[in-house]
Amino acid sequence: MAAPFDLKDDSVIVVIGTGAGGGVLSNELAQRGVSVVALEAGGRYLPEDYVNDEWESFGQLAWLDPRTTSGDWRVAKDFSGLPAWIVKAVGGTTTHWAGASLRIQEHEWKAKTNYGEVQGASLLDWPIDRAEMDPWYELAETKLGVTRTGGREGLPGNNNYKVLEAGAKKLGYEEVHTGRMAINSADYDDRMACQQTGFCFQGCKWGAKWSAAYTDIPRGEATGNLEVREKAHVLRIEHGEDGKVNGVVYADADGNEHKQMARAVCVAGNSFESPRLLLNSATSMYPDGLANSSGQVGRNYMRHMTGSVYGVFDKPVRMWRGTTMAGIIQDEARHDPSRGFVGGYELETLSLGLPFMAAFLDPGGWGREFTTALDAYENMAGMWIVGEDMPQETNRVTLNHDVKDQFGMPVANVHFSDHPNDIAMRNHAYTQGAAIYDAVGATRTFPTPPYPSTHNLGTNRMSENPRDGVVNRNGRTHDIENLFVSDGSQFTTGAAENPTLTIVALAIRQADHIAAEMSRGNL
Repeated sequence: MAAPFDLKDDSVIVVIGTGAGGGVLSNELAQRGVSVVALEAGGRYLPEDYVNDEWESFGQLAWLDPRTTSGDWRVAKDFSGLPAWIVKAVGGTTTHWAGASLRIQEHEWKAKTNYGEVQGASLLDWPIDRAEMDPWYELAETKLGVTRTGGREGLPGNNNYKVLEAGAKKLGYEEVHTGRMAINSADYDDRMACQQTGFCFQGCKWGAKWSAAYTDIPRGEATGNLEVREKAHVLRIEHGEDGKVNGVVYADADGNEHKQMARAVCVAGNSFESPRLLLNSATSMYPDGLANSSGQVGRNYMRHMTGSVYGVFDKPVRMWRGTTMAGIIQDEARHDPSRGFVGGYELETLSLGLPFMAAFLDPGGWGREFTTALDAYENMAGMWIVGEDMPQETNRVTLNHDVKDQFGMPVANVHFSDHPNDIAMRNHAYTQGAAIYDAVGATRTFPTPPYPSTHNLGTNRMSENPRDGVVNRNGRTHDIENLFVSDGSQFTTGAAENPTLTIVALAIRQADHIAAEMSRGNL
């Protein structure tokens, strides 16, 4: 274990958040001999602490601090205090994630070039591309043990997958398999194979699914170079007269404030908390918040175009058995504007338990249609739609000065409205999803609206030109040379793929960059 670093030690890198971005970055820096203090707002839970019960697990892991919402999205009406389902714990949302690990496709890195001008969308090309990212993707896939890559076998298909596959094949879909998953199909990297328990979203009790909580974090700590402070809720980032950041003020479990000095600061608090922190750190030198000379901090919030489709059959499916999301159809992930929208989407297996099914299917709707749907639960198959949504400047995270959190800080307001492209894509996906189940004899199919999302992207986006975004190609803020963003908020566009693999690949790459800059004396 690392000896604790002194609060006045200004040689350390402070990383805020310990999820797919911050947890991986902290370990990768520690492995390179860099001293790191990682500050995590939540507590520490390990596989023996996880609960195979949806509501209880939600209470244990979810980030439930106050937030507000606005815009015409369904979440603002039905889940106004819960714009996202993310985790407040060491390891962040890698505890809750499903494990789907897909590379962003070549055309998606350059969405503005490939999609052209889309009215009302603030599309921008990433300053990096697939060729540059492929070696980092390979490192990330090895770290996560992603199936169907690096010679690792795919996971077995459960009944939910078999129904999806049979319907997909009847429709002529070809790219159908149990996915590229960061869930072991065989023992790998000191973690056992998947036991098919089915509570992937509640934290994997077997450790078969990769999570920073029990892989990267303890390995970083074992080097002696990483200290993780749990229940350390960051309030603001401070800077010196030279404009560079010099430390981070946080509240401990008892509410006492401390300032950890820093050589550099890396923000990895998810697409709500990261911009909120930069905005809450405003000073007379940075009146609009840190790294915000462009006015782009908090803008271009993306959550993926999502929704679900369920099919009811005359025989039991028991979709909850087996790996939750080990099943994917990728044929619709192409860019093909003849379908009436730009970008594409993936269809992935999904099952929700009865409590969440009741909450998310149709909140407040206890009519006959709803109760008969729940009656048919055992005979249901389910899929989740995830597609590229359009960045819009008006979809954004701002500070709500009328609502304060437990530390007296203004909370994040999340404003989101669907772009017409998102709606056209969702309707296409609903039609295709229903057709898949109809092709194998569904007695009923029903689409369900989007849930509170776990894919929160944008809000501190990467850009070539400082006017267009918040960070450069290495995640370094355009305005402040020793301030970095290390999570999904740096995404320029969302692509159709689940984002975790890309967040991990960017974190490994950023660690390399930071360590190199330190050795050159530039940081």
